Amino acid sequence: MTNHASLSRLLCSYDADLDTRPAVGLHVEISQNDAEQPIHRHRKGQLVLALHGSVTCEVPQGMWMVPPQHGVWIPGGMPHSNRATDNARICFLFIEPAAARMPEQCCTLAISALLRELILHLAAAGEAGSARVEALLLELLVTAPVEQLYLPVSDHAKIRRMARCLTKDPSDRTSLAQWAQRLAMSERSLARLVTQETGLTFGRWRQQLHILVALRQLSEGATVQQVAGNLGYDSVTAFITMFKKALGQPPGRYFAGLK
Repeated sequence: MTNHASLSRLLCSYDADLDTRPAVGLHVEISQNDAEQPIHRHRKGQLVLALHGSVTCEVPQGMWMVPPQHGVWIPGGMPHSNRATDNARICFLFIEPAAARMPEQCCTLAISALLRELILHLAAAGEAGSARVEALLLELLVTAPVEQLYLPVSDHAKIRRMARCLTKDPSDRTSLAQWAQRLAMSERSLARLVTQETGLTFGRWRQQLHILVALRQLSEGATVQQVAGNLGYDSVTAFITMFKKALGQPPGRYFAGLK
């Protein structure tokens, strides 16, 4: 099923929990700028794939930017919101809780080309979808590798504020000391707060955000030079070094391995 709508209107008009099939696909094309689906929850688990553009999913303990060739898994019953960029194309896969042994926590799953095509086929077929396709899809999905491609974010208001600002402008190079002043804290207290709430130092936390943004922009056709500039790096070499340190390979080799 394909819908052309804002995420908020979609939430009001479509309820996946009313469909009792093991797996239900929904293809959404966003026409509204920076469309957002407010915090909600449903019985079914939900896999979010970005076919074009960017989707950010927020849950109580994290912010998940859907990377290329990956999907974000949100277990049933978990409150979450989804925010999409202009002209994004998204595919949702809703799964009944007892239909497959999916992870109990939010996570990023690597999605193979075959699995992606099965999900798109199911979404296009709508109610005419095949039970055999559903079964094969779920069999493959439960074996999809889990990857640590997310930005840990807590419920703490100051951490959320920083995450929102840095997501909106990834090139922001505000230092920890400057953030502390802006948030009316000491630098030492803010450093401790970031580590306690995210498990990462401030520098490593911001670097994780840069990795997620870089993956999205590179997958959409931006050059390495453009992405380095968009993220505020002084040189392309510095960006490539950061990328390789985080993911084990330079950008070109990393994307070649995903094909």
